[in-house]
Amino acid sequence: MGQAEKQSLHVEKFGENLSLFAINRDDLKELINSIPKNNNLNLTTIEYELQILKIISVGWAISFYMPETDKNKKKISQVYWSYIRDISKNISNLTGVTTGQEIDYFEVLKQRLDLYVNVLQKAENSANISTIIGLNFAKLCNSPEDAMAILTGTKMFTFTIGGIKEYLDAVNIIENKEKHDEN
Repeated sequence: MGQAEKQSLHVEKFGENLSLFAINRDDLKELINSIPKNNNLNLTTIEYELQILKIISVGWAISFYMPETDKNKKKISQVYWSYIRDISKNISNLTGVTTGQEIDYFEVLKQRLDLYVNVLQKAENSANISTIIGLNFAKLCNSPEDAMAILTGTKMFTFTIGGIKEYLDAVNIIENKEKHDEN
């Protein structure tokens, strides 16, 4: 049986697709629905932190799975984070209008990223990254000892980076010649 031909995508489209995946809530809802109903978890907090973790995890997956020598890596990361910044502005504006409280969602994302990075840097080399993420996710959800919270964060991280790895393996990323020629 032959291998299917890889789909070719321009860098910009690939980055856009990553951002759409990052904000897609289908897997987030599945994880929330898999939590037993008889728990003490604040599901609103869990959902909020899951979305943040998913967005951050997509960014990590770009850095982790694309080799430093890949000429498209930096551009894809820039395109991805540019889309996330725009989406964050919309979330911030909507939140301000509906709640009357001003927030900077992109700043929240940066703070969470810094927190996770700091925790990972302090961890022992032999520690499982997914477990560290899950433990800190549970802390952010005010449930540091709750196995379901830890598992939920671990699953979101693992599923997200695994999904990005599969996507990277399924496509050929190409430069947009028209934009490249204009520069």
